[in-house]
Amino acid sequence: MFDKLESIERRFEEIEAALSQDGLDPRELTKLSKERALVLDVVEGYRLYKSLLKRRDDAKAMLEESDADLRELAKEELSVVAAELESAERDLTVSMLPKDPNDSRNVMLEIRAGTGGDEAGIFAGDLYRMYLRYASKARWKTEVLSSTPSERGGFREIVVMVEGEKVYSRLKFESGVHRVQRVPDTEAQGRIHTSACTVAVLPEADDVEVEVKPGDLEISVCRSSGAGGQSVNTADSAVRIVHKPTGIVVECQDERSQLKNKERALKILKARLYEKAQREQDAEISAARKSLVGSGDRSERIRTYNFPQGRVTDHRINYTAYNLPDVIDGDLDEVLDKLGTFHQAELLKLEIN
Repeated sequence: MFDKLESIERRFEEIEAALSQDGLDPRELTKLSKERALVLDVVEGYRLYKSLLKRRDDAKAMLEESDADLRELAKEELSVVAAELESAERDLTVSMLPKDPNDSRNVMLEIRAGTGGDEAGIFAGDLYRMYLRYASKARWKTEVLSSTPSERGGFREIVVMVEGEKVYSRLKFESGVHRVQRVPDTEAQGRIHTSACTVAVLPEADDVEVEVKPGDLEISVCRSSGAGGQSVNTADSAVRIVHKPTGIVVECQDERSQLKNKERALKILKARLYEKAQREQDAEISAARKSLVGSGDRSERIRTYNFPQGRVTDHRINYTAYNLPDVIDGDLDEVLDKLGTFHQAELLKLEIN
């Protein structure tokens, strides 16, 4: 293992040297930056581990001193270093697990109302605010790229750009069907209804990775409209883009500027094309190497929010907590941590086997 770690550290130093050069080709810059991000945790962990080994060796040498006080200090140091070495070795092992190359990317967060009529749209709004509050706590930047309000509040669909440190790493297991069980405000008899929304977490695509040919696009403009058909803007600013080779359709109408709507639509399109390419690539990888927490399929039911019981259940890891108000208010760290820990444990099993 240590030969491999030495090799990784040498490669890291080569990357650092290459990145410090002027006039680097943009594609090469992107490639090297990604490679650096993938091994950074390993290199930092290995350097910490080596420094701890040196501290241990220095403490052992102090045990040979004739001074009794120095020998006592050495024993205390060895006890402390032993615990730190154990922790560092465990962290180093985890850092060497196969990496998701998208972990450091920003994301496009798409939320769509599913089954449940008006209540599904209201729930989509609840999920949007939940992620918005979580992003605020994480000090991430958010920007609504596209939204279609529903008739009675919430959204039929909303797409949000989330930018910050390791956004995809934290949110990547949120893709799938989120189900809510509660009594809608419109329910006169107090019956519990079940509604659902689909969440998709798409890693942001770099321009150098996704090439969109102008001839592959069918772009049309029309007048923006809001919920209930009310005019939002008298100018033809809404943009609809069809990617003819794949049939992917993107619409943006939130901005008054046609140019801005077009830029946003293209950004969403590139993210969807990148995700499509990733899914096709994943299909070629062995089943064991696919997402171990879940398939990431948008049709997979992943979580239920039960309001009468104040319960949140993540069906992939058999996790249940009775802190629903906190979760809806953006307190997602506990469930996200458990999903990440479960994923790491499954990867470790694969490595051992």
